Amino acid sequence: MKGKIIKSTGSWYQVLELETNKIFEARIRGKFKLIKTRLTNPLAVGDFVEFQLEQDDIAWITKIEPRSNYLIRKSVNLSKEAHIIASNIDLACFIFTLKHPETSLGFLDRFLACCEAYNITPLILFNKIDVLHEEEIEIVKDIEFLYQEIGYDALEISSYSKLNLDQLQEILKDKTSVFFGHSGCGKSTLVNALQPGLNLKTSEISDTHLKGKHTTTFAQMHFWDFGGNVIDTPGVREFAMIDIEKEEVQHYFPEIFKKREECKFHNCLHINEPKCAVIDALETGEIQHSRYATYIKLMDEAEEASQK
Repeated sequence: MKGKIIKSTGSWYQVLELETNKIFEARIRGKFKLIKTRLTNPLAVGDFVEFQLEQDDIAWITKIEPRSNYLIRKSVNLSKEAHIIASNIDLACFIFTLKHPETSLGFLDRFLACCEAYNITPLILFNKIDVLHEEEIEIVKDIEFLYQEIGYDALEISSYSKLNLDQLQEILKDKTSVFFGHSGCGKSTLVNALQPGLNLKTSEISDTHLKGKHTTTFAQMHFWDFGGNVIDTPGVREFAMIDIEKEEVQHYFPEIFKKREECKFHNCLHINEPKCAVIDALETGEIQHSRYATYIKLMDEAEEASQK
């Protein structure tokens, strides 16, 4: 039987049988656990699998189909490097909030680089626009313009005032999407606004640290009435890339990759090489310092990983 993983708690899974749309509780055979991997989880929500039924309609997953793409986060398990958040994604939506909580540009840039690396279409959603003052809205518009100039799609939204939610529905229709962002950025509230009746648990922002409290503790797929589905995920603190060489990192920053053609040396890494077009563009403001800082950090991480 063929199915799709729609919920993962770590030890148990829910599998949607593709022909009948029946949902089964499922577990994995031991051989999955024996596969040597740098990932903490052998299966993720969005995976297509083969399974067989045994007594009490318990499904045993026997095979995983090749993934078209996936996104991963850094693992809290020190013996492993990363944890797959979701797989086979058509659209990855990053929910950016200027405040309550504040989203850093570095976090956004790391997400975008991961989307580039794993061939996923990103969409930046500037959320909670309704709580911003006029000066803050101008800051958001400046950030939005910066990323649109690079080539990324963006949309200003509000779950409470319903700003641009109709437009967002059209974008999400018939796609497998995933929402990312810090805890408290409004992921679950947005899902509830787009699909009334789901009643996903939401959380207030902590007054002490102005950060969200984790309300989603495991990944789960929810289905839109207007077509398609969304994978709701726990708050992600940091995205990760594995098996990436430091020379590859510039491929995942479109404005840097474009400028490399003007560098004197074809193997320029844009650090301290002479006649580097990227460094020149950084000094003129054509390339943003925040983007370049993330680029250097990812280069360092790739170098460190290669030495392990």
